[in-house]
Amino acid sequence: MKVIRGIPPATDWTPCALTIGNFDGVHRGHQALLKKLVAKAKALQVQSCVMTFEPHPIEYFAPEKAPARILGLRDKLEALAEIGIDQVLVIHFNQAFANLSPEAFVKDILVDGLKVKSILIGDDFHYGAKRAGNFSDLQIAGQQFGFSVESMETLVEDQERISSSAIRLALQNGQMDRAQQLLGRPYMLSGHVLHGQKLGRTLGFPTLNLAVANRLHKRKPAAQGIFIAQVHGLSDNPLPAVASLGQRPTVDDSGRYLLEVHIFNFDENVYGKLLRVELVKKLRNEEKYNDLETLKNAINNDALAAKNYFEINDHV
Repeated sequence: MKVIRGIPPATDWTPCALTIGNFDGVHRGHQALLKKLVAKAKALQVQSCVMTFEPHPIEYFAPEKAPARILGLRDKLEALAEIGIDQVLVIHFNQAFANLSPEAFVKDILVDGLKVKSILIGDDFHYGAKRAGNFSDLQIAGQQFGFSVESMETLVEDQERISSSAIRLALQNGQMDRAQQLLGRPYMLSGHVLHGQKLGRTLGFPTLNLAVANRLHKRKPAAQGIFIAQVHGLSDNPLPAVASLGQRPTVDDSGRYLLEVHIFNFDENVYGKLLRVELVKKLRNEEKYNDLETLKNAINNDALAAKNYFEINDHV
């Protein structure tokens, strides 16, 4: 899958079938739309293309109101690649892009820039400055410029809409099975292993530290707390572990979010390696302890709970 940041020159682009959205989570509803897009592109003999935004528009306009991210950009791109998307446009959302009129968005970006032949969008799609353009406007533009426009209704299961909001709620409540059901796959986060304070080693629980959120951009993980986990990327099979995802209130007052993972019976140098951590089951919320000894006892209890889980459940 080809990833392009920003709109490329028209001379560098080939005709495409396009969809547009944030696609946070790339959940089952997204997947249904994206698979339909891939089929449409093959029928038209053009490239399938996803336009997405970084940062999300709401993070740009009102960062304090922005919802927690389900996936970072890296994980989103990987999920899109697994579906078979040919190319992804990552648009840097800024004031200039936000100021584009609906007409300029269609003519300059979709028609002249991307040579769009077909557009498939969700049923709540709006575009252009102040979200002034809607589905009907896009249909009229398609008739004018020669591209087809289709919408796809939200996927509903058991009278509930499959949505990013529903997944965030499940993750916030520690309902990992529910999140997996809505996503259509286990919930995983990726990151490069960072050098840390080595505090975990001092406490008897050496950890791999992965940065999964950026405080500067008001991003925080949708799931927070202590989890039974599996680590992918270090062996043929995932490795059982216990993980902490949060702000480490007992030992760190910086406000940054960090994913710390203690892999059982593992002591290798893997700094800089890209890993994926599957959050299997939530054990508890983060807590701030009065001293390191109390923290150590809590970590020991978490590790025992995770080991017992893997002994009972053939999860790997």
